[in-house]
Amino acid sequence: MKIGILTIGNELTSGRIQDTNSSLIARAMQEQGWAVAGMISVGDDDDAIRAALAHLLARVDAVIVTGGLGPTADDITTAAVAKAFGLGLYSDPAVLAHIRARFEKFHLKWTENNAKQAVFPEGAEIIPNPNGTAAGFALRREGRIVAVIPGVPAEARRMLPEGVIPLLRKAFPEAALHVETFTFKLFGLPEAAVDEAMADADLAGLGVGIGFYPNFPENHLVLTARESSADVAAEKLREAGKRVEARLGKHIFATGEETLAGNVARWMTERKFTLAVAESCTGGLITDRLTDIPGSSAFLERGVVTYGNTAKTALLGVPEAVIREYGAVSAETARLMAEGVRKSAGTDLGLAVTGIAGPSGGTEAKPVGTVFIALACGETTVCRPYAFRWERRRNKVMASQAALLMLWRYLTGELRDDG
Repeated sequence: MKIGILTIGNELTSGRIQDTNSSLIARAMQEQGWAVAGMISVGDDDDAIRAALAHLLARVDAVIVTGGLGPTADDITTAAVAKAFGLGLYSDPAVLAHIRARFEKFHLKWTENNAKQAVFPEGAEIIPNPNGTAAGFALRREGRIVAVIPGVPAEARRMLPEGVIPLLRKAFPEAALHVETFTFKLFGLPEAAVDEAMADADLAGLGVGIGFYPNFPENHLVLTARESSADVAAEKLREAGKRVEARLGKHIFATGEETLAGNVARWMTERKFTLAVAESCTGGLITDRLTDIPGSSAFLERGVVTYGNTAKTALLGVPEAVIREYGAVSAETARLMAEGVRKSAGTDLGLAVTGIAGPSGGTEAKPVGTVFIALACGETTVCRPYAFRWERRRNKVMASQAALLMLWRYLTGELRDDG
């Protein structure tokens, strides 16, 4: 089955906000085994909406539309779609009652233009909106379906699997397949190197598709199996997964919905370790990522941003003489930062990072992107140098990723002190 995606809104075509709905819908369609034949974004313009809809309907079995269902004057999607099919409009009393009840529940002031969200083309099938006031709708014409939902990402994210996909599966049962996917998350290899490593895996011979998806600072490798039987699809994924692990195992830090910070938190909690973090160039980003994980207080005792040299000395005990001789960005300073924060916090582990994020501050010996990361565990302190090549923000993100990866490798027994 072929799907078209139409996203509507002046905020999209002006570049004021990013169109996340297209990628959300495309991923969901791929998981169903359906092909996306085209994606179009247009502004809140009647002619543009109808022209885009006609273009897609000539090429696909179903079009999923988002945006333009709100109460304001520029929300014209419903009227434009009705006009495209030569349909009149009507107000649905049940939807109107739902909208009014929602306003009352949240003590919102009612204005009459909100009643516009209960207006639909004649003959439309209502798609409920559990997260908002604007319901969606679907129209069936000449064997094709147009499904229209709000553009608010949180609302679209829920209505797509609960309303739109069931509707399409029911309308096109012959297109239904059991689609299973499995994601490997990697760090430390560029996309081209991941592709090269998998070149001889012959996943196509298994009937398994492979996709490479950069998700900075990570690379995601997604396996997909489409079969008439869920068991067959799952078995093919298991075999394909073994081939991936054999070639890329040392670069895989998470699978599926797991995250690097989440896996670090799980290992820290299971091993009953405690941690303190000292950050310079990352400015608290490592600590921020760890505290995004619920329950991180079980292992994270403190995180300190020792950005200036005086802070490194006063809070971590790094001697001024060491900073003068080796520099704030050095293996010697990073080691002492990790040991200092561990000692002051009384934790099992101390993690530290210092570097030059840029765009200025680099030298020939230590260019922008130079970073040192150290992990102290009491018995030893491991330090690693890194040379990142991005602009300031990405250098900080890369440094935080590398620091968490060092911690994860220590927890899993893969980190060695090799000097």
